[in-house]
Amino acid sequence: MAMKNQENVGILKKLPEASNKMCSFGSNVKKIAKEDPRKLIHSIKVGLAIALVSLFYYFEPLFDYEGFGVSSMWAVLTVVVIFEFSVGATLGKGVNRGLATFLAGSLGVAAHRLATFTGSDKLQPIILGLSVFSIATIATFFRFVPKLKARYDYGILIFILTFSMISVSGYRDPVVLDKAITRVTTILIGGAAAIMFNVVIYPVWAGEDLHNLIATNIEELGISLEGYGTQYFKKIDVKSEEELERISLEEYKCVIYSKASEENLVNFAKWEPHHGKFRYRHPWGQYLKIGDLVRECAIKMNALNSDLTSYNMTQEGRKIIQEPCTKMSIECGSALKEIAMSMKTMTLYPTIDSHILKAKASSEKLRSIIRNGSLIEEKELQKLLPSTRIASLMLDIVSNSIEIVDSVNQLATLMKFKILSSKPKRLGSKSRMPSGNIGEAHLVVNVE
Repeated sequence: MAMKNQENVGILKKLPEASNKMCSFGSNVKKIAKEDPRKLIHSIKVGLAIALVSLFYYFEPLFDYEGFGVSSMWAVLTVVVIFEFSVGATLGKGVNRGLATFLAGSLGVAAHRLATFTGSDKLQPIILGLSVFSIATIATFFRFVPKLKARYDYGILIFILTFSMISVSGYRDPVVLDKAITRVTTILIGGAAAIMFNVVIYPVWAGEDLHNLIATNIEELGISLEGYGTQYFKKIDVKSEEELERISLEEYKCVIYSKASEENLVNFAKWEPHHGKFRYRHPWGQYLKIGDLVRECAIKMNALNSDLTSYNMTQEGRKIIQEPCTKMSIECGSALKEIAMSMKTMTLYPTIDSHILKAKASSEKLRSIIRNGSLIEEKELQKLLPSTRIASLMLDIVSNSIEIVDSVNQLATLMKFKILSSKPKRLGSKSRMPSGNIGEAHLVVNVE
């Protein structure tokens, strides 16, 4: 009796802990749904698609159960497997699965017919075994080809699986052709249902996600660069300490590890049809080029952050490079933030060039300081190295920022961004700027 009481007491003690875990789990789920409602909508779409294709199995009066039989479960399985978050991922998997199933089914039936033509029960398993070995070996080797692996790896895997299943099962089952046709039909039904629900109901485009991801990464670089100008070099005036603390210096770190996400989004986006500003054969490779430049800049900023926090520059060294480095950080940060806004609104702003010109002028000034030997006025070489290294990194960051802006301008030319000819100005108390969306360009003409 005492043992049971102790067990009950132990269970009661664990109840608050379990309740806290459940509350924490519930809050995390709520946070995920609140941050990105598309995930909740995607879950609902998957449930609807599975419920629709399940009708082939549930209702015999509506559908010919004898025609599909248990094979109707392949439609449900297809929806579960190929229904992805974005339209491009779903189309890619759907096309891969459909083509692979059709080709593998055709070859499986052909191998079965070839084996039956021999008329020998001993030769049939040998021919089928050799065909499975040959097809599986060749298809598996194709999975190592980079271009095929990037877009058709899933299809090759399904091809191997379907061909092997039809070849092996066809040896004992004489109605292999009917089985292949039924399986292909149910898979096509499931794939069509998944694609229809994903495209028609609140579609999520991988191309748009890629575009926004690159723009956000560039913006985070700009925020960090402006932070260096105000936090480390402290040349400009800051209104308050709270405003100083709000400036984030480590926004760039998530950019360094975004390569895999960008490559996946590019592969998905290539499957997507024309939507919005993104046509079918869109220059997706340009996004990878911009992403590589952004990561290269982020890596140099990481090195700069490490040097600024670990090295102790002398007051003389800091004073010499303070003004040009501050100007370079702020102007490059402003240019990157504006070019990120240009990507988001698909509008080029004229002030970007002015920021780049100011950053170039400051970089030339810093180069002249280094060439003239102003930094060598310090007495010890060990004290000289931090200043020269930071100056060198700042020059590299400026060069990277210019390359990023040039690459985005090339993308803007290919996508035909709108060009904002002049900065909006107030023309008087009675004049008003034309209304429109954030992405619209406004041209203001002053007549004197």
